[in-house]
Formats: sequence, C-alpha cells, structure tokens
Amino acid sequence: MLIACSGGLDSAVLTHLSAALDFEFALAHCNFSLRGKDSDTDEMFVVGLAKKMDVPVFAETFDTVKYADKNHLSIQLAARELRYNWFEALLKNFKYDYVLTGHHLDDDLETFLINFSRGTGLRGLTGIPVQNEKIVRPLLAFSRKDLMDWATSENIQWREDSTNQESEYLRNKIRLEVVPPLKEANSSLLKNFQTTQRNLKAAENLVEDYMALIYNLAVTESEGVHHIDVQKLKDLPNTEELLYELLNNFGFTEWNDVVDLMDAQTGKQLFSKTHRLLKNRDELLLMEITSEEDAVVAVPEQGIESPIQLKIERVDKMEQAADEIIYVDYDRLQFPLTLRKKRAGDVFYPFGMKGKKKLSKYFKDEKFSIFEKENTWLLCSGDEIVWVVNHRMDSRFKVDAETKNIGRITSSD
Repeated sequence: MLIACSGGLDSAVLTHLSAALDFEFALAHCNFSLRGKDSDTDEMFVVGLAKKMDVPVFAETFDTVKYADKNHLSIQLAARELRYNWFEALLKNFKYDYVLTGHHLDDDLETFLINFSRGTGLRGLTGIPVQNEKIVRPLLAFSRKDLMDWATSENIQWREDSTNQESEYLRNKIRLEVVPPLKEANSSLLKNFQTTQRNLKAAENLVEDYMALIYNLAVTESEGVHHIDVQKLKDLPNTEELLYELLNNFGFTEWNDVVDLMDAQTGKQLFSKTHRLLKNRDELLLMEITSEEDAVVAVPEQGIESPIQLKIERVDKMEQAADEIIYVDYDRLQFPLTLRKKRAGDVFYPFGMKGKKKLSKYFKDEKFSIFEKENTWLLCSGDEIVWVVNHRMDSRFKVDAETKNIGRITSSD
C-alpha cells in the first residue's frame, strides 16, 4: 500500500498505525511549493519518518501556482488534481494496490457542510466514501480528537500546517468558525452526524436499487448509445427526478433544458463536456463525445481489431449472410481497405436495390438517428464504399457468375 503522507496529524497517525499492524507500505509526499521553507521542512519530516521506519518513500515537488494558472483552476483543485494524478502513476509504475489517505470524521463533516452550503442532492450529502476504487480512507470513523489523543499517548510527532489556521479557504472557514460553535451547542454532534450519514447512505442505496429497475424499464443500449424511452418515463411518477438520476453522472448542468428536451422536436440536442443528448422521435439518445469522426483506419487483408473488429478471409463457398457478415468478390477489393465515417456527398449502390443512392438518403429512408448516422462505419475500397458496416453492402462487390475468389467479411464491434 501507498500512504499519502503530508506529515500532519492524520497521515502521521495512519503511518504509525500501519506500521503497528505490520502492513507493507511506502510513503508518498507531495510538496506543493505553497508555503516556502515550511513546505520543504514538511518533506524532510516525511523522508525522515520513512527512514526511521525503514520503508520506501516517494516525494514530488509541484509548481502548483503555475499549474493552476495554466489550467484555470483554483489552487485547491490544482493541488488535488496534481496529487491524485501522481498517485495513479505511482500505483501503475510501482505495482502498489491501494493508496491510503488520512481523512477522518471531522473532514467528513466539513465536506457535508461545504456541499450543503453550495446546494446539492442526496449524493452530495453522503460525504466522503470509505473507498473509491483504489483510494481507501481507513480513519473516517474517527474524529480528529481521537487521532490526537492516540498520537499524544503514543508520543507520535507530526507537523502542523500553519495555513490550517487561516480562513481564506471555505473549508478552513467552516473548520474554524462554523464547526466549533456547533460542537459547543451539541456535544454529540459528531456521533449524531455519523447516524445521519448512515441514514443518508441507506437512502442513497435505496434510490440506486430503484433506479436499476427504472433503467431496465426505460433504457436500452445499442452500439454505445443509450436509448431513453421518453413516454415510459412520463408514465411514471416523479419524471423529472428520474431523468436527473439517469443523467446525473454525465456532466449536464442546465437541467431545465434537459427536461425541456423530452418535449422538443427531433434533432434538438444538448452537450456536456463528455456527452451529447439528442431528441430523436420518442427517445432521448445519450452518446459519449469522441474525436474519431475524421479518423481513417487502414484495413489490411487479415482485418483489424480496433476501432471495430473486422475479420477478412477467403472462402470456398458462400453460406448464410447476415447483418454482420457479407460475401464479396475478393478480387475487386483494393488492399489496404479503409474504415471511416460518413462524408458529404457519399454515394453507394445498395445491394438489393437498383442504381446508386446518396448515403444521406439511405440513412433517411432507413430512419437512422443522428447518433446512428455518426456512429456507423464505412468499409471502403479506394474511393468506393464496400459496406455500410452491419447494415448494407455495395452491389458492385457482390459475388456473381464471374467471381473466382470469394471473400467473407465479418464484423464484431
């Protein structure tokens, strides 16, 4: 395990507890270059602690201010991003299993109050998770006083961060000016807060179980596109809340516009940083935004594995064709073939039809949604479309009486 060690009380306690339990661990210290000599002294303290315990230590110095300016982030968000990106790299490069952090119960209460003050839903009130993938917080059940009492009884040393006593940041203001009066008014504040957290998490679990049922009822997935049946949502109580829960993790923020999309005309769409939401007839279509629209992929004679799997082989005879299997005159193919998305002016000769047809007209006649149009691959030989993959092949490449070599192309995406 890798312990995120600032040198402060919580990470010092976590380090000594891990040593007492004979855990196999290393220390990882971030020097954010924000407190001058104090930042360097913290680093020296952590390096010395690792040497004393005879465990590996990683220390990295960051220009946090420069990173924040470059990425238009607050200092706090920049430090968080730098820290967790570095932890992820350490896990990968040195084969550690988990990162342990020293977050405790007071941190959890502060996070609750921060989210509450900013406005949030149920998920924002359930606090800091004990585990988030490979990040584990084993001290969340204990208060800062618990940690300090134990550290004092064990003669454990730690570093005090002087900026913790400044009210410049919201968390510090809540820690210094909001929480102490609440504790004074109610000596059982932290205990009662733990009870509230358990109740909120139980409610969150209940909502997640219910949403799993709603998802199975109203949402289908096909080729990376989520199809949300608008009418099925409208037939249920609390439609807007259900839509919020379905889309909450995809980065949409203008919720009035999202709700209005249910009654919008076909073709209207909204964007988050990562996803697109499109109204298409009686559905909302959700799709991740990618940058592969302009990609052209060379396809050698044996086929490819990515971005879709195509297998190309020569066979002695034709068998049953299907949406994902076509048979072609192999000698008419010019290798390497190419795989790409649609372009303006594309035409092909749909198998089973007479003459040529604009690809856009074919998409319209076959009632392709905007997502389907943009997500459909075209297999081409030179400038000619061989196959609208998984939909219709081009008759110019069909097997006929003059065919000497039969090719079978199979798609699996």
